[in-house]
Amino acid sequence: MNDLLTQSTFFGVAVSILAYEAGVVLRKKLKWGILNPLLISIVVVIVLLLVCNIDYDSYYEGAKYLSYLLTPATVCLAVPLYEQISLLKKNFIAIAGGILSGVLTSLVSVLIMSVVLGLNHEQYVTMLPKSITTAIGMGVSDELGGIVTITVAVIIITGVLGNIIAEAVCKIFRIKEPVAVGIAIGSSAHAVGTARAMEIGEIQGAMSSLSIAVAGLLTVVGASVFAGFY
Repeated sequence: MNDLLTQSTFFGVAVSILAYEAGVVLRKKLKWGILNPLLISIVVVIVLLLVCNIDYDSYYEGAKYLSYLLTPATVCLAVPLYEQISLLKKNFIAIAGGILSGVLTSLVSVLIMSVVLGLNHEQYVTMLPKSITTAIGMGVSDELGGIVTITVAVIIITGVLGNIIAEAVCKIFRIKEPVAVGIAIGSSAHAVGTARAMEIGEIQGAMSSLSIAVAGLLTVVGASVFAGFY
């Protein structure tokens, strides 16, 4: 039975979609922030592969087709930004300053934690691109000599945590301005966080979408500079 499933072209796709839908249903029914659909799908897939003794390569053979959709899905995030282009022009300086602050905060926090925890240089540069989208983060990590697979895991964890706690953090610090909320989420939790920003509001989603691209470019430059600090 396992062989029949794993040899199917759509096994990985089916498992991924069903696991995500299970997460969506749980989120709607229980309304718990920790029940993030992406987090639920990750856990379900890992448990399924372990219990059924299915190797990752067999699963990915089908799941890779979903990965192909990552780039066009990210590009589509430009649509809500285009719809809010007048807002971008009106608040350009504040938005640019907010994204720059978000990027610097991410890089400085990684530097401080690496010093405190005694990480070596390889581990340090692996963590630097934690707050940008996976496609860019992988390239940055590889260029700086980091461990790419760990970088991917860290990026996913950052995004999921951002998705779960973003709204609560904004409430705690009384961040109510839609533009500020969007910039904060996008520059710290990339595309996964942006999904949550879009749920919060249209403006938040648009600003978060902008932050993904700009924060990614700034991190490429900033990570190269910060890599020499430790």
